[in-house]
Formats: sequence, structure tokens, C-alpha cells
Amino acid sequence: MDGPLPARRRDTGPGAARRQDSALKHATGEARFTDDLPEPPGTLHAALALSPVAHGRLGPLDTAAAHAMPGVVAVIGPRDIPGANDISQPGRAPEAMLADGLVEHWGQAVAIIVATTRDAALHAAAALKPAVEALPPVLSVREAMEGGSFLLPPMVVARGDAVAALAAAPRRVSGTFEAGGQEHFYLEGQIALALPGEDGDVVIHSSTQHPTEVQHICARILGCDQNLVSVQVRRLGGGFGGKESNASWVAACAALAARVTGRPVKLRLSRKHDMAATGKRHPMLFRWEAGFDGEGRILALDATLAADGGHSVDLTPGVVFRAVTHALNCLDVPQVRLTGLACKTNTVSHTAFRGFGGPQGVLLMEDVTRRVARALGKSQEEVREHNFAGGPNGADTPYGQALEGDLIRRVWAECRADSEWDRRRAEIAAFNARSEVVKRGLGSFVLAFGISFGIMHLNQAGALVHVYEDGSIRLNHGGTEMGQGLFIKVAQVVAAAFGVPLERVRITATSTAEVPNTAPTAASTGTDLNGWAAWNAATTIRTRMAEVAATEWGVSPDDLTFEDGEVFAGNHRMTFGELAHKCFRARVSLSSTGHYKTPDIHWDPKTNTGHPFFYFSYGAATAEVELDTLTGEARVIRADLVQDCGKSLNPAVDRGQIEGAFVQGLGWLTCEELWWDADGRLRTLGPSTYKIPGSRDVPPVFKVRLLDGAPARVETIFRSKAVGEPPLMLATAVWNALCNAAGVDTLDLPATPERMLFAADPGAAPG
Repeated sequence: MDGPLPARRRDTGPGAARRQDSALKHATGEARFTDDLPEPPGTLHAALALSPVAHGRLGPLDTAAAHAMPGVVAVIGPRDIPGANDISQPGRAPEAMLADGLVEHWGQAVAIIVATTRDAALHAAAALKPAVEALPPVLSVREAMEGGSFLLPPMVVARGDAVAALAAAPRRVSGTFEAGGQEHFYLEGQIALALPGEDGDVVIHSSTQHPTEVQHICARILGCDQNLVSVQVRRLGGGFGGKESNASWVAACAALAARVTGRPVKLRLSRKHDMAATGKRHPMLFRWEAGFDGEGRILALDATLAADGGHSVDLTPGVVFRAVTHALNCLDVPQVRLTGLACKTNTVSHTAFRGFGGPQGVLLMEDVTRRVARALGKSQEEVREHNFAGGPNGADTPYGQALEGDLIRRVWAECRADSEWDRRRAEIAAFNARSEVVKRGLGSFVLAFGISFGIMHLNQAGALVHVYEDGSIRLNHGGTEMGQGLFIKVAQVVAAAFGVPLERVRITATSTAEVPNTAPTAASTGTDLNGWAAWNAATTIRTRMAEVAATEWGVSPDDLTFEDGEVFAGNHRMTFGELAHKCFRARVSLSSTGHYKTPDIHWDPKTNTGHPFFYFSYGAATAEVELDTLTGEARVIRADLVQDCGKSLNPAVDRGQIEGAFVQGLGWLTCEELWWDADGRLRTLGPSTYKIPGSRDVPPVFKVRLLDGAPARVETIFRSKAVGEPPLMLATAVWNALCNAAGVDTLDLPATPERMLFAADPGAAPG
């Protein structure tokens, strides 16, 4: 950070605990989401007709019944697309927006119905009955592996000779387990409003994490230049990765309908259609074999992580990449081979979800350490500690990037002390000895999570900052606000750059017309990237302003201080607004773009080695559960978390992210079960059949602490660290606690009451 650095105000700048910028509006209902925007006169409404089968040959659409429904204006099929019927990621095999000749999953969009009201569109969509000649579907990872059904070649990360090391190991153990997927269940469903303009222009209001991808996909579908498509988003009602790529084709359907009809079109998916047509967290199957010695040191590991990618590639390559690169988590194994598979099934194309493969990947070593501990009569914690990266063990990951062993050990030591681990472990043992039906369990988890996009070119951001003549500031950048507090954090950075109260910075809607060519707000990089881009824009303007003041006062620009809404040097002083007015009168530009790209990251896809992450975030958790062995019902009764946030930009926002992420992870691991029937139909299509955590699922004793005095060791914005995704994985402690309570080595996930009942009483399991 070059030039004079303004003082950090405790109540306004980086480090201040400020509430999310729209918090009050969320509470009062004043916050406007896409569906709250005024509809222009003549707005039409769209609905999707979805495939009734999971796999089959699609015949010509008979649209007569839908056309005959009251209020219907258009029925749009693949032949009505003026551009390419392709919503795939760049460089990947084409993926149809509207099925054309082949249906590949139940719930796949086959047509768009446009009508004068939403109800009319939905009724007409239900009346359209696609003619499909059914084909046998592939519905599980096991089926895909047996049949050789894959989306991509295997990804292998290896070090040494794992096979030889396994053969030479004093002891060996193996395991297999599965982790299910997860529905994003954002409060605001998928929605887009497309407004056609002159000469083919279209403005799209989209609930998206990736406005630039919405722009690109819409332009591809419409067959036009990207400069004809402008995408805007002020806020999302939740995203969690589910609006990184899925929102793009939803917006493209609305844009296509607007092009065909020449009128504004809104498409809002119902909860059932949303869950049927959009991707989930990738389910995964794990198979592994480990070699170890009598002390519990894991010497060799050969593991396969097989992801269910669904019917198309989408973001699966990145998910598999992160799962494999996080498979050892914070542990060191000298000889290792990790194989990541992307299986093709006839289900919805699975996609990004908070953690992006990391949550699945870190499960592997928990299963390994649990089984090794059982074989040696040790605790899982002893085995994990014995294999921590760094210290007496190797610090490098199998792909060649070093972990910080001191931080791994520190977060665990502090969390263990905070949770009074040893005392409670003895108390739980005593409780279980006298309680025949209800059993308690204690579990722990330690995390090392890499921060950066695995796709190198996405690690960049842009911003646009204006200073007006009265000293007020307008901020725009490529990040999107979905409740995570990104906007307030970046505003704090800009306020610090100018030394002004936070209230002087106006936060504005993300727009591809203002900041182009942006990365998605994902991978926990939102503040890292956009904060730096905004800082660079703001400091460019501040430098110009400093030169004006320095010239007037006859001092060096380096002698100036910007603080508390004033600019001063020695006995010279003026308000920030006065200086802005002087700059305008001096014909000095008070507007600047800013750009940032993450330094020092690289990856070789041929050798699967490199330095793909700018830094690692560390954390630790303990969890105590109570299990009713007669019903299988379990509850987390206490959780203690320590999370490394570097030098937190906003402790209030970071704490909220930690708490929310942990509970979301808890849901994935315990109660959120996706269930497809034998015909490939998803049967968990709403809150009546898909159980997300409620207020009673939050641990009644829930202690969260930010790691103190541990600023980032690389040059992040104000030495802060990302917090969006890592805490979700801390819920893995609950999995370990449930295994401890049930007295088992492993559990398939989610650990629903049914699974817990069978674990506690294997004789109760069917078959």
C-alpha cells in the first residue's frame, strides 16, 4: 500500500465491527430484491416446461395444448434460439439450455412458456406434455464407475510411490464411505427480469453471483455481442454457489423470451422447479487404503474421490480439483496417490456450493484417522496431532505448496483449551457409563483451507470509484452482495483510503456496464479481490487530490494526512469536501478504475503441481452431541470454534459468517438428504421433504472466537483473511462426535436419524 496511509477509525474503517449494509432493510422489508422491482407496463411472465423422465429421446414438441391456455403469448423451444443453444462453461462440451433431441435428467428444461401472468404461464407449462422415449438412466456414482460413465479424465495428485509404501507399511487399513449432496435452499429463488431496449439491447436484473457469466451466456443464446447485454444486481437473497452458473441460464431464458416477444419478461422459478432444475453440492464416494506404524504415523495413502457431476460438466472440474487438493487437509502423508473422478449420471448437473469440493475432500482424512485410531487403541485426536503438517513432519502438500504448521497447531491448541476438552471427555465417559439409551459423543476437527480460485484467470477484480464535488463518494465493483457483508467491507476499505466516515461512501448495484469482465463472487475471494481493486481506484484519486493540496500549501504530498473527513499537513487543514471542490476547479479527475490480480499463484495441469492458493485459512472446532439410540435422533448440544480471519476487516460480519457457515455444514452432515427414486425423479422438492436446519438445531452452547494476533502473512487487504467458506467445514467435528457417540468407525452422510439408528443398532438395518 503505497503513499500515506490514513489512520484506521475504530468505528468506520477496517477492523470496525459494522453491521451488513442492508441489515436494517432486511429486517423491515425495505430491501428490494429482483422480484420487488417495479414491473414495466406490458411485462410478461415466463415458466419452464420440464422433462418428466431422467433419460430419453425427445420427440418434436406438441405445443397446441399450451398455446390454447388463456393468457399464453409464446411457447419457445430450442428452434427459437437465434444464437447457440449452449450454456456450457468456456472450453467444455456444449450443454443445451433447452433439451433438443435428448433428455439427460428429470426436470431438464424443454420449453419456455410466456404468458400475461405467472399463474397462466405455470398452468400452460403443466399442460405441455413432452413425448420422450425413455432410456435407462445412470443414477449413482457406483453405477457410473461400473459402467465407465465419466465427464472428464481422472485427476491424479501423487507424491512418492504410494503402492510400494503401502506394501511396506507395518500396518494397513482401508475404508469406503459416501457423502450426499446438498440443496442450496437460498431464500430468494432463481429469478431474472429482462428488459428489451433499442437495437437489440437488453438489460437484465438477475439474482446472480456472476453478472459477467450471465452477460456472456445471454449474448451466446441471443447471438449478439456482449456489449448489447447489461446485467445488474443490487443484492441476492442468498447464493451459496447455487447462483454462480445456474443463474446464467435462468437469465438467458428470460432474455430469449424478451427477444421473442419484444416485451419485458420475468422468470421466477417456484421452489419445486428450482430444486428440480438446478444443481446441488456434488455427492461423493470415497475409497481408500492407508499404511501406518505403531505410533499412528500415516506413511502411505491411496485414495479415490468419485464425484457425481450429474449430466454435464458445469463446474465439476473445479470441484474435483479442490476436493483432491484438500484431501489431506492439514495433515502430512509422505507417500500418497489421490485420484479424483468426475462421474456422469442422469441427474441435474451438480455445481458450486459453499466450499466447492473442499468440504467433501476434508472428510477423507477424518475417516482415515478414525479407523487408524481404533486399530491402535488411541484417540482420533492423538493420531491427527501425530500427522499434522509441519513441525517434525513435512510441511508441503502433495502438489507442492507449504502449509503453516504453527498455525495448524495453534488453532487446535486454543480450541482444545476453550472447549475444556479433557474435562468434558471424562464427564462424557461417565455419563455414557450410567446412561443406557442416551449416549453422548465428543468430536473435533482441524482445518487448512486454500484461498483462491483454482482457475487462475478468475483471480482478478475491477472497481470504479467517483468522488463528487461535495466530497461524497460512489463505489462500484464486480462483487455481488448476497448477505455475506462484502459491500460493507469494501466500503470500509474505501472510507479508510480517503479517511472519511463510512456514511460518505455510497454503495451501488453491481453492473457489467460499470465494471466489466469480472470474476464470480465465490471461492471466499470477494473481499480479497474487490477490496484491493477498490483500494487501488481510491488511492489513485487520493494521490491526485494530495497533489492539489500539496501545491496549494507548498508541502510534499507525503506530508498530508487524510483522517476523520479532513485533510491536513502541519498547520494547514481543510475538509475532504473542500479539497474535492478545489480539485474540480483545478480540472483534476476525481474518477478512477482500479484493478487487482492475485500475485504468486500458479498451477501446472500436466503435473498437477504448483502454488494454486494465495494463502491458507485455518480453523478448529469441537462438538458435543447427544444421541437417542432408540430413535436415532441426535442433537448438537455444544460447539466451540476458533477461526483464523487474519486481521479481521469487520469482526461482526466475520462472526456472522462463521456461525451461519457452521450451521449450514451441520445441515449437510446430519439432516439434508436428497433422494432420487428408481426412475431418477427427485422426491425431496421442498421444506416438507427436504430438512434444512432450524433454530432448534443450533447448538444451545455455541462459542465462536476469532484467532487473535495472527495477521495474514501475505499482502492481503489490510492483512485480513477470507471467511465465507472455511467455517462450514468446522461442522465436520459433528460427524466425528456422532461416530464417537454411536461407537462406530464411520458413517455415511448425511447422518440422518435413520442412519444413526442403524449405526447404534446394526441389527435394525434392513437386509
